Amino acid sequence: MPDQLSKRIFAELESLVLIDPHTHINPHSAASTTLADIMGYHYYTELAHSAGLPQEQIEEPGLDPKEKVGRLVKQLGDLDNTIQLSWLLDICCEFFGFEEEAITESNWEKLYDTAAEKMAQPDWEQQVLKQSGLEQVFLTNDFDDPLEGFDTNLYIPCLRTDDLVFHLGKQETRERLAKATNVDVGCAHTLRDAIAKLFDHFTSRGARACAISLPPDFSPTAVMPEEAEATVRSLYAGNELSCDESKLVSQYVFWTLAEYCAAHSLPFDLMIGVNRRVYEAGVYQGQDLYDKRTSLIQYKELFNAFPNVTFPVSVLTSTSNQELVSYSWIFPNVVINGHWWYSNTPAFITFDCKSRLEAVPKTKQIGYYSDMYKLEFALPKFRMYRRVLANVLASDFVIGRNWSEERAIELGKLVLRGNVETIFGR
Repeated sequence: MPDQLSKRIFAELESLVLIDPHTHINPHSAASTTLADIMGYHYYTELAHSAGLPQEQIEEPGLDPKEKVGRLVKQLGDLDNTIQLSWLLDICCEFFGFEEEAITESNWEKLYDTAAEKMAQPDWEQQVLKQSGLEQVFLTNDFDDPLEGFDTNLYIPCLRTDDLVFHLGKQETRERLAKATNVDVGCAHTLRDAIAKLFDHFTSRGARACAISLPPDFSPTAVMPEEAEATVRSLYAGNELSCDESKLVSQYVFWTLAEYCAAHSLPFDLMIGVNRRVYEAGVYQGQDLYDKRTSLIQYKELFNAFPNVTFPVSVLTSTSNQELVSYSWIFPNVVINGHWWYSNTPAFITFDCKSRLEAVPKTKQIGYYSDMYKLEFALPKFRMYRRVLANVLASDFVIGRNWSEERAIELGKLVLRGNVETIFGR
């Protein structure tokens, strides 16, 4: 009976058309063109490398896409226990009619050719969106993205700000900012003017959020223009900044972003806790890891200073999840957002989902986002989450609390879609 209950709830959740509130989709090339686009996703390259495939074989310059897939396939047997490989099989089954239980050296070429033929169809992108049940897809746009040449009602812009906060010391970043805003930055006030131009540009094209990925040691604090003036002038004069000076500029830019989020009523997505380039010899996007130094106490000044800004927060680990639950429990402007990266497996999702649903107001939870780079991944990743959510709703709410099945389904629909509409607007 519990199994049948869970299956019925899952079926209802599976029929829901979704808005994906965080992806890395390129709207000019949203769907895959070969199986290499799918198997080149960092989960597969980093797992294959971890299992023994040399980095230089994965990232050989000029490597033919079909040859790349052939090399990765040789390592898939070591990965067949992982949830990530189940995503790949789900994609191949649902989109390409693949019916075998494993992708092997004897069947992968036929699969590759079948996929290429399907992907070459002129309406492939629309097919994937329809079959995946996706109505809208949120992007993570570089701050200097012109936001042209795509449907902003389908692909929703989001201002990604990592480069502004952490890489303004690079001449390239400063040049990009000048070109994007036509502001001749030379001091703290003109830097603020340039950031204002970015917000005007993004909101005029339908942006629904500002977003940033943050390292464990970052602590937002209020820095006023007069406090940053000398350091910003020094930076724009071409001087190399000390660590403390670079930190001051980062804090000034970050606080300015928060102020403009308040001015434009934009949520500010915070993805907290990632260390970049931990494994320096790793494959592309397979170098970054977390540690346990992250604490949301570092953000108390920010959360208190901007009560009217909604902060959807993602954390990398279950070890941080209880703290996030507590902050969302207490702070009206802190919202739980998805199951990010190293927490994006059913074991961690189950534990985190249970604790969130039983402790945090139901209107303050964004259940899931795909974080995908190609559209084909929405289907298996959301399906994984919906299975977990259905099991939790069945066991903890219908059986555990004597909720009606219909009431549990409505809760599931709220965290899957309803809260995305409410928190990010339409």
